[in-house]
Amino acid sequence: MRLFRRLAPAAVVLVIAFPTPAVLPSGAEGVRPSPAAPEGLSKLDHLIFVVQENRSFDHYFGTYPGADGIPTKPDGSFSVCIPDPALRRCVRPYHSSNPVNIGGPHGWLPAQADINHGRMDGFVRSVLDSANTRECALHPFRKGCRDKTGPQGQPDVLAYFDRREIPNYWTYADEFVLQDGMFESVDSYSLASHMFLTSAWSATCSDPKDPMSCTSDPRVHKGSMYPWTDMSYLLHEAGVSWAYYVGDGTNLDCATPPCTPIDKRAATGTSWMPIARFLTLRETQQASNIQHTSDFFAAATSGNLPSVAWVIPGHVTSEHPGGGSMKPGYAYVTEAVNAIMQGPDWGATAVFVTWDDWGGFYDHVRPPNVDTCGYGLRVPGLVISPYARQGFIDHQTLSYDSYLKLIEDRFLGGQRLDPMTDGRPDSRPSVRENVPILGDLEEDFDFDQSPRTPLVLSPDNFGTGAAQVGAVPKGPPGAHPMR
Repeated sequence: MRLFRRLAPAAVVLVIAFPTPAVLPSGAEGVRPSPAAPEGLSKLDHLIFVVQENRSFDHYFGTYPGADGIPTKPDGSFSVCIPDPALRRCVRPYHSSNPVNIGGPHGWLPAQADINHGRMDGFVRSVLDSANTRECALHPFRKGCRDKTGPQGQPDVLAYFDRREIPNYWTYADEFVLQDGMFESVDSYSLASHMFLTSAWSATCSDPKDPMSCTSDPRVHKGSMYPWTDMSYLLHEAGVSWAYYVGDGTNLDCATPPCTPIDKRAATGTSWMPIARFLTLRETQQASNIQHTSDFFAAATSGNLPSVAWVIPGHVTSEHPGGGSMKPGYAYVTEAVNAIMQGPDWGATAVFVTWDDWGGFYDHVRPPNVDTCGYGLRVPGLVISPYARQGFIDHQTLSYDSYLKLIEDRFLGGQRLDPMTDGRPDSRPSVRENVPILGDLEEDFDFDQSPRTPLVLSPDNFGTGAAQVGAVPKGPPGAHPMR
């Protein structure tokens, strides 16, 4: 309420007036004040998580300048030496240019063996203990094995790449943000990891319809349904758009995977998409939010990206070791980032690129112990956005839980996957997003800087050592022949 004086012909009259709309200038009828520009995290309307397969931080960025990489001596040589029981000596990490890798076992037991009570020296022993990986470790100089082992005969779990092999990934680190403290949320394999990616928990349930029957389990196996609460439930309740994109060869017509894929090479493995089995998806009728990779590229190109998206590869584009070349996966990630950068949504988007577990590859950093599920070993993490700090190395302790925390802070008003407050109780023992050591992804952004322009890179330069900045890929987004 306001007071003012109005002059009348015969008297001064005190008039009490309630707030009224501003008087518009002549000819400006219908004009309204512009809404306030978004500030801080509100500048990001799209959070996109590109999740690849099975690489450790030291394997991809162990020699990146300024990062917490493979320990060295004053002369620059590696100071670490890993026991090799087959060769009866210790062996060191080595540079490789081979895009076809064997890797090592990467379940819960191998994680404990690799970490070895914090010594971080069990990686070769784990290879020898696995029937799938030990052949070349036992006979490193045999024909067919020589190109898959190092100069000392060591298995390729000790191999590392650098700018010569993966120039695009290193260029993203140069120009945007590299995270050298990103740990897999769980010390286990892909299924448990992907459970954490969308629900902050990995569990086994005695009753697949009762979330109170579940207990923490990093060694979880494929089940019929997962009844505890996942992020899709909170997003649905808040009316926030989301999508989970999987390989084009995946059969989306099955009510409950697994089922016969359309194309096995281009399909996403069932361990990489447990979201399809969450009971919440059935309760909220959101199964149609699981879509194909081609739908992602179409959404990015047309400016119709959802607020939250997970982008999961098919087998051939996954970078998963133990099979074919990683080149198609490297190209696919570049294409995905290019599509976002060249689309209308780039100015309000943050892209997070990571790998779902360490794949048996060496990493020297002991994971923090936050509960019975983890953390697991370090994996690479990249943040690409118009508001990402340039050339910033984030040394905070992070995990996939930090992704969920960011989603909650941006779109859910800070609501957590907390059984006490989220409206759908389950038996999880802790709220992972609130673990005290977990860093804050907002530190990776400078929302006061001028928005960064797109950095389009060629997807076909693996092993060239040059990122070819400004090169436009042939064909439309997603047109790489190996996708």
